[in-house]
Amino acid sequence: MVAPRVISLDLDDTLWPVAPVIAAAEAALLSWLREHHPRAVRRHTVDSMRNLRGGVAERFPQKSHDLTFLRRQALAEMFAAAGYHEGPATDEAFEIFLSERNRVEFYADVLPALTRLRAKYRLFALSNGNADLERCGIADLFDGHITATAAGAAKPDARIFAHLLHMAGVPSIEVLHVGDDPLADVVGATQAGMQAIWLNRDARTWPGRFAPPARTVTTLADIL
Repeated sequence: MVAPRVISLDLDDTLWPVAPVIAAAEAALLSWLREHHPRAVRRHTVDSMRNLRGGVAERFPQKSHDLTFLRRQALAEMFAAAGYHEGPATDEAFEIFLSERNRVEFYADVLPALTRLRAKYRLFALSNGNADLERCGIADLFDGHITATAAGAAKPDARIFAHLLHMAGVPSIEVLHVGDDPLADVVGATQAGMQAIWLNRDARTWPGRFAPPARTVTTLADIL
C-alpha cells in the first residue's frame, strides 16, 4: 500500500451524527417561521416542508446535488405562495437553518484523532452536505473543504473526487478517503483511484453488492 500524504474525510455521520442535527435545525426553522412569518407556514409541518423540498428536487434534477439550493428554493416558493417578498425572507430563514445545522456534537474520538492526524497528514473535508467547517469550529484542522455544491456533483460521482485531487495537488493513490457511506465514500473513492477506509461505527453489515473495503475501522482513532 502506498503511504498516503492526504486524508480526506466525510463529515455527516463520520465526524458527528447528522440526524439529530438536521431534526433540530428543521424544528428551529419552523418555530422561527411561525413567529416571524406565520402566514407562510400556516398549513406546514416539518414533514410537509420536507415534501416541498422533495418536489423541488424532482423539478430540478440537475441541482439534486446542491442541498443549499434545494432548501432555499423550497423556502422561496413557500414564501411566494403566501404572498411574501421571498428574497429577504428566504435569506433570513435559511440563516436560521444554517446556524442550527452547524451546531454539531462530535463523536468522542473525533477531535483528538483529527489533532493527531493533522500532525502527520494534510486533511481535507469532502462532503455532500452543507456543513461549514468555520461554524463547526474545526476549520483550523483542515487544508480545504470540497462540497458537492462547489464541485457540481455529489459523491460517488467522480467529479467531486477530481475536485479534491485538483485542490490537494497529489496523485489519487496518495489520498486516503474515510467515510461512513459504503457507496458514496468507499466505492466512490476507490473508483477514483484513491485508497479508502470504511468507518463503521454501529456494526452495520457491508452491502453484498459492492466489493468489500480494504479496511474497516470503528473510530477515527483506529486509523492511527
